[in-house]
Amino acid sequence: MSAPLPSRVLHIAIARSVQDVYRFASDPENMPKWASGLGRGIRHVDGKWYADTPEGKLEVRFAPANDFGVLDHEVVLPSGASVFIPMRAVANGDGCELTFVLFRQPEMSEEKFDEDAAWVTRDLEALKALLEA
Repeated sequence: MSAPLPSRVLHIAIARSVQDVYRFASDPENMPKWASGLGRGIRHVDGKWYADTPEGKLEVRFAPANDFGVLDHEVVLPSGASVFIPMRAVANGDGCELTFVLFRQPEMSEEKFDEDAAWVTRDLEALKALLEA
């Protein structure tokens, strides 16, 4: 058994209902509007989603639609390795708390992990701005 990966839980409060946040964030076609890591767009081809990124075309797999606010997704890298991204939208009063678990990947430096955390935080802030506009 391998040791658990180091992780950070990133979160942001959004002044929109959990239903509104889930509906927007769970639609893969909306991801390029706020998830800058997915690059220039996302396409649905033969039942699969593909993002055009600086690293090339990546497959993105999404959690099925659900009533629990689960927005998990998995990014399949060109190497075939995958990165699992747990994400949840939960009610917070009349608004929503969005959480994102960022795992430090094997061989990733602490500096790169800090950069990734800052990047995800900017993306979450972009999502908040879109939904609160």
